[in-house]
Amino acid sequence: MTGPIHSLWLMPSAADGALLAGILADLSGRFGTPLFTPHLTIAGDTDRPVTQLATEIVAAAAEVAAFSEAVLGIETSETFFRSFYARFAVSAPLAALKQRLDPLAREPFLPHVSLLYGPVAARPKAEAAAQVSAALTGRPIRFDRLCVVTSGQDVPIADWRIVETVMLG
Repeated sequence: MTGPIHSLWLMPSAADGALLAGILADLSGRFGTPLFTPHLTIAGDTDRPVTQLATEIVAAAAEVAAFSEAVLGIETSETFFRSFYARFAVSAPLAALKQRLDPLAREPFLPHVSLLYGPVAARPKAEAAAQVSAALTGRPIRFDRLCVVTSGQDVPIADWRIVETVMLG
């Protein structure tokens, strides 16, 4: 039997997190989609113990200082957890965190912060994406901490909880 499922999230600073949360709340209200905390997933759906994950994020945070990344653009897809998102380049700090915390990743790294989960009609989603793109593309987002989060594809979004946090640098 496996233990609880967790993910490792890179979190935007308080100011940038509030900006992204406001956009997310607006989209959620407009489209009737779930609310969640904006984050960039470094590693998802692991059943490694929280104590081990906490040790791993402490070590990784010691190696990478807080940093800013510009939003490359707003993208949409049919994937539930990547329905509407802000895309980022695989910069040196992001690549270092991914390699340190998810060295056996099965999929290519696509750094992003989702702003909407779930299916939404194509035309209104494209219109919303154009609006959000005008506001966010090129805007730097500061990332300043790593978290261990009880979350995963099989964990209800309403049950996601941050259980450990470590500041970068």
